[in-house]
Amino acid sequence: MDRILDAASRIETLRPVVPVEDKVAFLSDPQHFPGKVRSVEARETHMSWVFLTEDLVYKLKKPVRFAYLDFSTLERRAAACRAEYELNRRLAPNVYLAVAPLTASPEGLAVDGDGAVVDWLVVMRRLALERSLEAALLTRRLQPVQVERIASTLWEFYRHARHVLVQPARHLLDWRRAIGANRSVLCDPRLRLPAGRIGWIVTLQQRFLSERAETLAARLRAGRIVDAHGDLRPEHVWLTDPVTIIDCLEFDPRLRALDPLDEVAFLHLECERLGARWAGERIRRHLAAALGEDRASGLFLFYRSHRAMLRARLSIAHLLDPMPRMPEKWPRQARHYLRLAAQDAMQLEQLLRRP
Repeated sequence: MDRILDAASRIETLRPVVPVEDKVAFLSDPQHFPGKVRSVEARETHMSWVFLTEDLVYKLKKPVRFAYLDFSTLERRAAACRAEYELNRRLAPNVYLAVAPLTASPEGLAVDGDGAVVDWLVVMRRLALERSLEAALLTRRLQPVQVERIASTLWEFYRHARHVLVQPARHLLDWRRAIGANRSVLCDPRLRLPAGRIGWIVTLQQRFLSERAETLAARLRAGRIVDAHGDLRPEHVWLTDPVTIIDCLEFDPRLRALDPLDEVAFLHLECERLGARWAGERIRRHLAAALGEDRASGLFLFYRSHRAMLRARLSIAHLLDPMPRMPEKWPRQARHYLRLAAQDAMQLEQLLRRP
């Protein structure tokens, strides 16, 4: 289990077809794992099944295809597992342990067995939930020194992250498309969200792009776009020593090509959503000079408001699934994000009135 297996060499031309339900059932049984495993907890996410043992976590990617990712073939899932392992070791080297095959033989399925490979598993060390940043925020026990350690970890990460070259015209076009995609989903009449408020926020974001395009272009010229984390939320940050950050966005490098100030704005937003704006503000102040933030530019507000709209869109879009899980949760969460987006839009509007 301590090795990364070569996906290409283990994928057979002729392999057994094993339904995902059978894989989930197999991995839900503790006796099927290496070592002394007494219990397994299976959790389903939008894109994966996660199996938690006492000490380890095994992630099985679903054979799904969405507009933004494709895990529909074994080869694609193998590549995604390898990418998840390698990319996440940048910020969590002690958590991401291996990529292991799920194999099938006449004797049945096995983890890291000798049969034909029918799927792949990302193997991780299990972290104590109570040590996550999200838990610390919800229980109001986060300490300022812990926030400073998070900020220092992020700075070291961004300082060494690979720079990504982006053309200004393409960058601006991508922003316009992202804002349009948010509006398209959020204004779907089936979802019954406040279309007037959404339209006002979108208009202000588009106005920022028109009037402050040079601000974004200057960030590109300064080499501020890097291969970042992509999903910097409190539930992915662990207050260990050193700080551990998991679950980067591995399936599309374009979505990780970000201005670090954008990621910090996202974390700032999430801290406020969980009742601790002070924590996000402390991280922002710690990194402001290093990340070249100019508060008068309004860029942080623009980034934050866009993140709030994106999170509102991703939340409410669950209701468009054929059989959404927890359907009562998503409208409430989307409206919360819209309130935060409107709060930022008001400040952005005042800023745009200035020369």
